[in-house]
Amino acid sequence: MQSTISLIPQLKANYPNFLFKKDDRFLWSPSEQTIYYNVVGSPVFLLHELSHAILGHSDYSRDIELISMESKAWEKAAELAVSYNIQINNETIQLNLDTYRSWLHERSTCPACTATGFQTKKYNYKCLACNNEWQVNEARVCALRRYKITK
Repeated sequence: MQSTISLIPQLKANYPNFLFKKDDRFLWSPSEQTIYYNVVGSPVFLLHELSHAILGHSDYSRDIELISMESKAWEKAAELAVSYNIQINNETIQLNLDTYRSWLHERSTCPACTATGFQTKKYNYKCLACNNEWQVNEARVCALRRYKITK
């Protein structure tokens, strides 16, 4: 299997419309049209971020949309992997998707009664069980915070 560093020249040649920059993590930046990659990380994650770029993923207004984008990017990465002789097993995909499923579950859990709420705006949720409303931070790379909305 190829390493991330050996894959970069091929990806740069095949996708000249995107920039590839070394970083300490894997990340797609739509505003910069740049895929950041960790040279010691698995090329699986590089293909995943490239897939976000190819699919034109940029922003989302509902948290469930992020999970959909992640799922589609993993599907595309699995397609790309065949061309680059890289194996992506379903367990890796599901473990990574599980992190987003857990993220969504935590965000949608009512801090007052622990029932599952629904999203009303980008960072706002409401509980059907107790009528509580709360706001969340982005929390994709930091700790989740939930704040009660006072009226």
